[in-house]
Amino acid sequence: MSLKNNKPQTIAQKILACHCGKEYVEEGEIVNANVDLVLGNDITMPLAIGEFKKIGVKKVFNKNKIAIVPDHFTPNKDIKSAEQAKILRDFAAEYEIKNYFEIGCMGIEHALIPEAGLAVPGDLIIGADSHTCTYGALGALSTGMGSTDIGMAMATGKTWFMVPKTIRFNFTGSLNPWVSGKDLILFIIGKIGVDGALYRSLEFTGDTISGLSMDGRFTMANMVIEAGAKFGIFNVDSKTKEFLSKIGKRDTEYKIFGSDPDAVYEKIYDINSDEIDLLVAAPNLPSNVKKAKDLGNVTIDQVVIGSCTNGRIEDLKIANDILAGKKVNKNLRVIIIPATQKIYLEALKRGFIENFIKAGCVVSTPTCGPCLGGHMGILAQGERAISTTNRNFVGRMGHPKSEVYLSGPAVAAASALTGRISLPEE
Repeated sequence: MSLKNNKPQTIAQKILACHCGKEYVEEGEIVNANVDLVLGNDITMPLAIGEFKKIGVKKVFNKNKIAIVPDHFTPNKDIKSAEQAKILRDFAAEYEIKNYFEIGCMGIEHALIPEAGLAVPGDLIIGADSHTCTYGALGALSTGMGSTDIGMAMATGKTWFMVPKTIRFNFTGSLNPWVSGKDLILFIIGKIGVDGALYRSLEFTGDTISGLSMDGRFTMANMVIEAGAKFGIFNVDSKTKEFLSKIGKRDTEYKIFGSDPDAVYEKIYDINSDEIDLLVAAPNLPSNVKKAKDLGNVTIDQVVIGSCTNGRIEDLKIANDILAGKKVNKNLRVIIIPATQKIYLEALKRGFIENFIKAGCVVSTPTCGPCLGGHMGILAQGERAISTTNRNFVGRMGHPKSEVYLSGPAVAAASALTGRISLPEE
């Protein structure tokens, strides 16, 4: 339907309006919207399935618009995780869920969903995982919700939203060596805090963003929740279209929305990208952001390169560029986790996996694993890790008296060589 009206709108307003059959929605308005994809994983989907079955409906709203990805504790680490995964497997079979990703074809959900072509511009996507906001990199409106909401949406294809206010971040200038999307989003979180964008939509614009890779954009969108945001979104441009074309999506299969030139923003931040250094979030909040060069005395016991934030091929290439032909420090463990099977295979073809193993790293099958303290790298009391994951709360990766520092892949890989937080060599 046409979205023509006399009032300017942001991208978030336009997508929500389109999905609830309106030409215009007001900030703060409560709307009931149709969704394009409902997503869950092996932790959250069993709860959603339980709520779904309480309703007593005989079928899901659309078996092609639900995605189930067992990724947090898979391959199953214990009996409980195996039982959780079995609930997903049985539900997918019973309700003929098309997009169920079993081990062998699975991946970390927020890398797998775009790769599988299940998120496109203009979509409204909800998932029972807080980092569902990742798909904003593609010009979609996506967000995490609780398992009860997901259960209801699987039955009805609808859910409610409050139309958010929008904050715009305009990045201009060139990125310094090794600086990536992770540093840009850490800069924002450090600037506004973990509650600086509560239930807001964040728009990312400017020539720095235009030059940023899709992998970098996915990283930024992934972490808007760490500032409390409901959505994070990028304009669709030639890089977006190239990504979509490579995964077999034609431009007739999606709809592009853009904010009106006179759209109203709650705040606009103009940021000079030249001034952004390699950054690290120190314990115990993603907002405790410091320059990596100021943390050189911090020794570490473990390095993790992976996750839905930084487990894509660009991240692995950065790590490879730093680690190839070298040996990691003998006093620490280095765990590298490609985010999907496709990424793993591409890294294998490029020789990254061989280089990582020769350097003394361990390479895991795709899994969330240590990010949430699940498996594949739990920290003991007093241990400290630097990780390309998205959260560093108390006990996030293991013992409550362990510590997690968050960084991009360049600082993580450089630190793997020295055993302390380090900058990569120029």
